Amino acid sequence: MTVDLLTRLRARDWRLSAQRRAVAQVLVGEHVHLTAEQVHDLARERLPEISRATVYNTLNELVAMGELLEVDVAGGPKRYDPNTAVRHDHLVCEGCQTIRDVPRSGPLPALAEDARGGFRVTGAEITYRGLCPTCAERALEGTHSAGSAAGGRGGAPDGPAFLLTSAERPGERREVRPPRGGGRSRARAVEQAPARSPDADRPRRRGAGAS
Repeated sequence: MTVDLLTRLRARDWRLSAQRRAVAQVLVGEHVHLTAEQVHDLARERLPEISRATVYNTLNELVAMGELLEVDVAGGPKRYDPNTAVRHDHLVCEGCQTIRDVPRSGPLPALAEDARGGFRVTGAEITYRGLCPTCAERALEGTHSAGSAAGGRGGAPDGPAFLLTSAERPGERREVRPPRGGGRSRARAVEQAPARSPDADRPRRRGAGAS
């Protein structure tokens, strides 16, 4: 059974001021990976007068004591992990940046001597990346929506409109786009050619209209 942070600090006879206690109390539970700002916001709910500087100083002290882990795997500000009793790695959602602790299932892969560049390796971590159930469902819904839209268009892309001459209204050019969702084609008049006179194509008699 994992011992929570507050209990561990009491066992170490660490002086628990009201401010320190407020910080320790919000860093309790499984899969807790809070930023300093999140710790400050939650601590203020317990102790409204606690300052941001006090929160940062307390977090730094707890990290130095080995009672908190600094986690920097999701981008953005560092997170603080109170689970220090059991060696573990992290699983990060690439959608919402949620972090989960995952137990280490085996030894870490060995680093070849020629790849160390003279370093003395003291530790290593593994970060797994993927999508949490909520983000995975959203991604799947987006794929289905895109597929449905393409299927409703019969696979036709939104390319240039077809220009057809209407048989219903001679002389009118109509813009017809491929139907969406199996509906009827939508036509929009874009040009109205002038009507031709019935006499326009008759040959003119010589001398007609001469002045």
